[in-house]
Amino acid sequence: MSPPTKYLLIGAVVALFGYIALRGPQGIRPLLQKREEIRQLQQQNAQMAHELEQRRERIRRLQDSTSEQEMEIRKQLKLVKPGETTFILPETH
Repeated sequence: MSPPTKYLLIGAVVALFGYIALRGPQGIRPLLQKREEIRQLQQQNAQMAHELEQRRERIRRLQDSTSEQEMEIRKQLKLVKPGETTFILPETH
């Protein structure tokens, strides 16, 4: 076998191996899918951390403020002071 033929054969084997490796379960497409999944999970984590911080702030306000406590109790029990008008709006999340 001549040297150019050997190089051509070696190049073909390397190219075939590379093609199979990149198309397999550890290839480019699964790698890109994993990166997208990681990005989505990081985004969800950031959103949940933000919601957690809002809830902690609300708890702190309820612990520190008697007027906040009174408003929450009245809201939960649907209590209205005499002469007071209450508007009930749908909750938004």
